[in-house]
Amino acid sequence: MALATKYTPKEIEDKWYSQWLEHKLFASVPDEREAYTIVIPPPNVTGVLHMGHMLNNTIQDILIRRARLLGKNACWVPGTDHASIATEAKVVAMLKEKGINKNDISREEFLQYAFEWKETYGGKILNQLQKLGCSCDWDRTRFTMEESLSDAVTTTFVRLFNEGLVYKGARMINWDPLGKTALSDEEVIYKESDAQLFYVRYAIENSDETITIATTRPETIMGDTAICVHPKDTRYLHLIGRKAIVPLVNRAVPIIADEYVEMDFGTGALKVTPAHDINDYNLGQKHNLASIDIFNDDGTLSQEAEVFVGLDRFVARKKAVATLEQNGQLVKKESIKNKIGLSERTQAVIEPRISTQWFVNMQTFIEKNPEVLESVMSDEIQLYPAKFKNTYRHWIENIKDWCISRQLWWGHRIPAWYTPDGSLVVAENIDLALSSAQKTQPDLTYSDLKQDEDVLDTWFSSWLWPISVFDGFEEKGQKELNYYYPTNDLVTGPDILFFWVARMVMAGYHFKHKKPFKNVYFTGIVRDKQRRKMSKSLGNSPEPLDLMDQYGTDGVRLGLMLSAPAGNDILFDEVLCEQGRNFCNKIWNAYRLLDGLETTEEQDAYSAQNFNAIQQWMNARMSETIVLVDEHMNNYRISEALMLIYKLVWDDYCSNYLEMIKPPFGEKIFSPVLKEAKATMEKLMIMLHPFIPFITEELWQNLSTHSTPTFINLQAWPSPVNVDRPSVFYEPALQLVSAVRAVRNENGLSPKLKAVVNINSQNTDAYSIFNGVIKKLANIESITFNEQLDGINSLIGTDEITIQIEGFEQKKVDKDTILAEIARLEQFMTGIEKKLSNEKFVTHAHPDVISKERQKMQDSLTKINALKSEL
Repeated sequence: MALATKYTPKEIEDKWYSQWLEHKLFASVPDEREAYTIVIPPPNVTGVLHMGHMLNNTIQDILIRRARLLGKNACWVPGTDHASIATEAKVVAMLKEKGINKNDISREEFLQYAFEWKETYGGKILNQLQKLGCSCDWDRTRFTMEESLSDAVTTTFVRLFNEGLVYKGARMINWDPLGKTALSDEEVIYKESDAQLFYVRYAIENSDETITIATTRPETIMGDTAICVHPKDTRYLHLIGRKAIVPLVNRAVPIIADEYVEMDFGTGALKVTPAHDINDYNLGQKHNLASIDIFNDDGTLSQEAEVFVGLDRFVARKKAVATLEQNGQLVKKESIKNKIGLSERTQAVIEPRISTQWFVNMQTFIEKNPEVLESVMSDEIQLYPAKFKNTYRHWIENIKDWCISRQLWWGHRIPAWYTPDGSLVVAENIDLALSSAQKTQPDLTYSDLKQDEDVLDTWFSSWLWPISVFDGFEEKGQKELNYYYPTNDLVTGPDILFFWVARMVMAGYHFKHKKPFKNVYFTGIVRDKQRRKMSKSLGNSPEPLDLMDQYGTDGVRLGLMLSAPAGNDILFDEVLCEQGRNFCNKIWNAYRLLDGLETTEEQDAYSAQNFNAIQQWMNARMSETIVLVDEHMNNYRISEALMLIYKLVWDDYCSNYLEMIKPPFGEKIFSPVLKEAKATMEKLMIMLHPFIPFITEELWQNLSTHSTPTFINLQAWPSPVNVDRPSVFYEPALQLVSAVRAVRNENGLSPKLKAVVNINSQNTDAYSIFNGVIKKLANIESITFNEQLDGINSLIGTDEITIQIEGFEQKKVDKDTILAEIARLEQFMTGIEKKLSNEKFVTHAHPDVISKERQKMQDSLTKINALKSEL
C-alpha cells in the first residue's frame, strides 16, 4: 500500500491506538509465559501531563513493549493516587467558587463533592498518557481510594497497630499552616533563603544585668520557657540557676545549662521555645520545661501568645521587632543565609509544633525486617544508577518515626474509635470496634463510639501499591499476586526514594515476605538549556501536548530519550524533538523509496555480483547492534541503546544500504533484492518499536507479508544471526567511499567526475568483495593495488590510497604551509581531548555530541596523516 507523500503523525497515532485498544493488545492474564510486570507510579488525580511524566512513562512504555517483543507476558498496571492534600485544596477552592465554606458542610457532604470532582477531572492525566502511546492494561486501572485498595489500607493499619508498630502520641511534628495538617519529615523541602538574625536583650530578674540572645524568629519569644547556655561558658556561669524576664510578655523563665549550646554561635545564649522548635523541644523534655503553643492551626497567633493575637506569624514578626526596638531591647540585626522548611505540597513555611498524631515506629519496623536494607545493599533489589544505594542506606540507618495522620477529610479515615471514657479501639470497622469495646464496657452502643477524625498519609496507601493493585490482601487476589509479584521494574524519580520506594520495600517484606520489585530505574530531572528545573512557574516548561501536536508523539519520545541517561538530569531542548521528527521523516521516506521501485525477475549484473556481500554486511551490522542493544537494555542504558539503533537505521540502512541496492534512476530492481530490503526494514521497525511505536506500526503493516492480520507488538524481537564476516571486515571499503567523497567535497568537484584509485595494501579482500559497491557509491572507474599513481594521497585506516579524479590536478603546497596546518590540527585535537576527558562534559552532553567530537578527532588524525605523507 502506497504511503502518503508526507508523514502526518496525528492521523496515524489516533488510528493505531484505537486499534491497539480494540484488539486488547495491552491486556494481560496469567498464563504459562514468564511474567514481566510494571506498576505505574500513580499520578495524582489532580495531575496533568508534564515533562517529568513524559520521561518517566516513555521509559516504562519502552521497557514494557520490549518485554512483549521478547515473548514475555507483559503487564503494566495503571492507576491514580487520591493525593489527600492537593485534592482537598482543589475541592475547597471549587466549593469557594460556589460560595460554599468547607466548615459549613458535613464531612459526608464534602466527600460527595470530592468524589464528584475526582470523577470529572481525576482521569485527565490517564487520557494524556494514552496520547503518549503508553501501552498500559487499562482494564486494570486502579485508584488508591477504591473499595478494595481502601480495605487493604485498613487491614494493614490494624495489623501494624496490633503488632505494636503503630502508636498514637504527642510529639514534635511538621505543621502545614496552609494545608492545616501534619506532615512527615519527607514531605518537607529545605531551601536556603535570606534571613535576619535579631539580637534581643533579656533582663535578669532582680538585677541590672541583661543577657542577649540571637534569634531568627522573634515572633516566638512569647513561647520562651527558658534561656540556655553552655555549662563551661565563663561569661554566663554566674547566671545559671537564676531567672530572665521574657520581653513582650514579662514572664520569668529559668537560665539553664546544656552542652547542646554552641558557645561561638550568636551570643552563646539560646532562647528555648519547646513548642516551636524540635531542638528546643528535646531540651524541654530533658530539663522538664513548660511548653507554650502560641500558634493557631492557620499560623496566626493564639490567645496563649498574649500579644499580637490573631495576627499572621510573619506580620507578628514585624510587630515584635518594632516593639522590641521601641522598648530598647533590640540590640542589632544581622543579615544571614538560613534554611527554611517548606511544605512539599502547598509550599507554605512549615511550623514545628507539638501535636498528638499517629506514627509508625520505624526503628522497630526495620529491626523486624532487616531485608529492607540488606536486599538493596546486596543488589537483591538493584538500583540504577547504583549511586543511590548509599543515600538509601543513610536514610534507613537514620530513620525516624513516620507521622501518618493528616487533619483532612479526603483520604482513608483512620480505623480507630473512642469510647465516652476516652478508651481507644482499633478495628477494621465499627461493628468489630463495638464488639471489642463491649468486652470491657458491655453497655456501649454504636452511638457511643466516635471515629478518629483524621485520615492517613497518602503514602500509607501508596506503599502497598505493588501488592494492592493485584488485590494481594484478599483471598481472591492470591493467584494473580503469585504470578505477577514481585514486579520487575520500577521507574521513578529519586525525589521519592524515601516517600515511596523505600516504604514499598518495607511493606513488601513485612506483609508478603518478598521484595516488591527487582530493579529500580531512577530518571533524572528534566531541565532547560540553562540547567534550570522545568516548571510552569518559571515559564520554561513546554506543554507536552503541544509538543506532540507539533512534532508527533514519536518525534517527542525519540527526542526526549536521546538525552535521558539513567539518574542524570536531562537537558531538554526542543531541537531534540525536531531531530526526532526528522528521523521519523527519514524512515518514512526510506519506505516510500522502496515502495516506489518497480521490480523485475531478471537479475542484473550489479546485484548478481554484489548483493550477497551487501546483505551480509547489513546482517552483520544488525546482529552486532542487537547484541549491544540487548546488553545496554539489560543494564538500563536506554539512551545508549536507542542511539545504536538510531545510527543503524540512519547511517547503515538509509545512507549506505539503500544507496548500495537501489538501481539507477528509471531502472527496475531485482525482485528478491527488494524483498530482502523490505524484510530487513521490518526487523529494524521491530527494534525501533518500543521507542517510537506509532510510525513503526504503520510502516511495519505496509512492509509485512503476513497473510493474516497481526500487529508489530506481537512479533519477536530480532535475534543476532551468524555471519561469515563481521561488519568491521567491510569498514576499509566504506572508508574508501567516504575518502573519495571527501576529496570531491573539499575541492569543489562534481560527483559525476570519474575517479581512479590505487590502494597500497596487502589487505585486498574487503576492497575486492565490495569492489562493485565502492565503484557505484563513489563513482570510481577503476581500483588498482600497489601501483604508482599521481593524485591525492590519503590514509584509510592503515591503508594509504591515492585518488586521481579526471580533470583535477593537486595544488602545489609548500612545506611550511603543510607544517602550519599540521600544527593547527594538533592544537584542535588537544582541545577535543580536554573536552572528552572532562567527566562533567561526558556525563551531561548529548550522546550525539560526544560521537561528533570523537569523529572530529578521527577526521583530524586522518588529515594529519595525509599531510605527513605529503611531506
